[in-house]
Amino acid sequence: MKNRDHLDDLYEIFVKIENKEDCKALLEDLCTYKEVEQMAQRAYAAKLILQGKTYNEIIAETEISSTTLSRVSKAISYGSGGYKKFISVEDDG
Repeated sequence: MKNRDHLDDLYEIFVKIENKEDCKALLEDLCTYKEVEQMAQRAYAAKLILQGKTYNEIIAETEISSTTLSRVSKAISYGSGGYKKFISVEDDG
């Protein structure tokens, strides 16, 4: 149960984030640069999946592994809905 308390504490910390600068500061303190970079890569891959890009297009653009891309795709299809709720799929261009 204690581990669950730590998770709940972490979720409460994230709920307190009010802007991009606060989010950046927290992630820089909480995670390594590589961990943040990997999360960003997954979020970007999710955006491309939601835009209808193919696996080959996404891998070519992001250099994400096919295993990680598959995990992201499964989370989009069968996960709790976080990617769909928080990732905007409008074209950047």
